[in-house]
Amino acid sequence: MPRSTAAADVFNAVAEPRRRDILVYLASQERAVGDIVAALELAQPSVSKHLKVLRDVGLVHVRRDGRQMFYRTNVEAIRPIQEWAGIFERFWGHQLSRVKERAERPSSGKGGNA
Repeated sequence: MPRSTAAADVFNAVAEPRRRDILVYLASQERAVGDIVAALELAQPSVSKHLKVLRDVGLVHVRRDGRQMFYRTNVEAIRPIQEWAGIFERFWGHQLSRVKERAERPSSGKGGNA
């Protein structure tokens, strides 16, 4: 079976840790392929393959300037991931609130020698 599933949607594309690293690195500014290779200490062919997957699903924009290709994260394309993760963020926030409430509750009668 061909490995085309990564190109199917953003969720599959970001399942690969190196692609997430690339997206994070590109989030702050547009970068040349060589900069990505150097910063993340990955082989150039590997970076190019990851960028192709990210580009195919729309997670990065590419701009050519002469012979160089410059990439930047497409934050709008990441929105479905953020919205999906938001469901769990609310759950985590609720759980943290419950832990905080329990921790701040005055202990009643446990080993109290007042």
